[in-house]
Amino acid sequence: MRKHHALPVALLAALALTACQDGTGTQDEGAAKPQLTATANTAPTDAASDKAGNAAADTATVAKATKATKAKGTSAKGTKPGTAAAPAARVSCNGANTTVTAKPVRRPINHMLITVKNTGSKACDLTYYPVLRFDEMQWAPQPMEESKPQAVTTLAPGQSGYAGVALSAADGSGSGGTTGRKLTVGFQGRTPHSSGGPSAIPQLPSEGVYYDSSLTVTYWLHDMEQALSY
Repeated sequence: MRKHHALPVALLAALALTACQDGTGTQDEGAAKPQLTATANTAPTDAASDKAGNAAADTATVAKATKATKAKGTSAKGTKPGTAAAPAARVSCNGANTTVTAKPVRRPINHMLITVKNTGSKACDLTYYPVLRFDEMQWAPQPMEESKPQAVTTLAPGQSGYAGVALSAADGSGSGGTTGRKLTVGFQGRTPHSSGGPSAIPQLPSEGVYYDSSLTVTYWLHDMEQALSY
């Protein structure tokens, strides 16, 4: 953390003024009067000017120090450990600290959107991609590698993340087509295929969701439109 030091108060100019007005040796009476007259007329003016200048400098110094103190306080608050931006404060998103919905969309065809909203009090990470399971299926849909983001999708409290699901091949090339009545959404932990906590079971439409062997899913993403673009 950067430390701010108050600048020293400006040096008094009175000493210099006194030195300049010191005696000049033997002078005749006529020459001494103008010197005394000049001293009497200019000394108070110069001292007042110096005093005003010093006061202005002191005021500027105090103002600068106050501004630096406020800036210091703001910086400290902005980098305080335990904020949403601090990695140590983040937890894994899962079924316990989020609400999850899964809804088929009209466009693109044969797609479904999974939405995860952080309902906890801490920022949470959606790592990798959702592990989907319809009913009692014995295989896990593969991720679309081209959808992999450059960084982990982190949700602040109240924010949502998304994953797009391609349910079936548009050209009918998929096999084993069936209708799913129940969907389990699993969450991965910090390492691939590790557990990130409790799963979620979002409600599906009453007619179920049709899928086939081409079932794939995107990685977790921040943008809904991006999640549905694959």
